[in-house]
Amino acid sequence: MSEWVLEAHALWKSYREANSTLTVLRDISLQVGSGERIAIVGASGSGKSTLLHLLGGLDRPDRGTVSIRGRDTVRMNERERSLLRNETMGFVYQLHHLLQEFSAIENVAIPLLLRRADPVEKVHRAAREMLREVGLEDRLEHRPSELSGGERQRVAIARALVTNPSLLLADEPTGNLDPRTGEGIYDLLLNLNASHGTALIVVTHEETLAARMHRCYGLREGTLVLVR
Repeated sequence: MSEWVLEAHALWKSYREANSTLTVLRDISLQVGSGERIAIVGASGSGKSTLLHLLGGLDRPDRGTVSIRGRDTVRMNERERSLLRNETMGFVYQLHHLLQEFSAIENVAIPLLLRRADPVEKVHRAAREMLREVGLEDRLEHRPSELSGGERQRVAIARALVTNPSLLLADEPTGNLDPRTGEGIYDLLLNLNASHGTALIVVTHEETLAARMHRCYGLREGTLVLVR
């Protein structure tokens, strides 16, 4: 098995626009190990989210490879990639994508229920413990509409981490939050990264969060540049 949680090599991604081709990402390579924290910064429209989707197997590159724990996601079919994501990855989006008709504990339980490996009672215990870790033990039965923006994002983080993933991908996780709430989310992500040993890749425009990562990369004209 590879020593790297994630290895991306020579990624290219383009989109067709009318009669022209727009190249968004050019020859991007990246390696991330267990417990590492990586930030990716760049202007709006620079391709940050596109890169995160390629790294997470939500989209395919035109060229290049992406391996998670030594398994090449580009060669997999959609079902295989979905299984790998459920087994090894967690995602946190700027818009939390919680299911409105479900409670907080039900939303967090979904990734484990999809595995169909454990009894529902055990799954709910795991979801309850994860919500306790993010400070929402008194909001278990609340639906998203009954939670604040910061609380909804914490539910999303709990859902991403309940499977104990090797890799957590976060796309502007504080983009819709006020600065104080955003700081709380920063602390939560970093504490969970440290306690769980999960590799963390965060796309962000927040300099405060980027400064707390082990490495920070910028996307400039489609290429990945080490900032610090």
